[in-house]
Amino acid sequence: MDLVANAIADPVRRDILTLLRRQRLPAGEIAARFDISRPAVSRHLRVLRESGLVRDELVGRQRFYALDPQGFAELTAWLTQLVAPPAWQQRLDALETEVHRTRRERRRDPASGEENTA
Repeated sequence: MDLVANAIADPVRRDILTLLRRQRLPAGEIAARFDISRPAVSRHLRVLRESGLVRDELVGRQRFYALDPQGFAELTAWLTQLVAPPAWQQRLDALETEVHRTRRERRRDPASGEENTA
């Protein structure tokens, strides 16, 4: 997880990941979108590849890069536990729903299905 966190800490690498979100791209096209040198973009791509966030494929003379969703799994799981409601909160929500349902049912007259006003 530390490799992934370090990889996404850099804004250029985050921008590269955003570019690759929709489609795989050749290294040259990725580099052309940045105002830094091609060797610098190449280093960023290497960091992303070594962290498992992207994978590369050589097609002819071009190297294509694509997101590797599995690379995000451990970090996503860790982040989810920080932002997901605790289990007790989910149980309280379920209890509240059940209380409201029971109250609605008690207001109805079981024989006629009409509202009980008494």
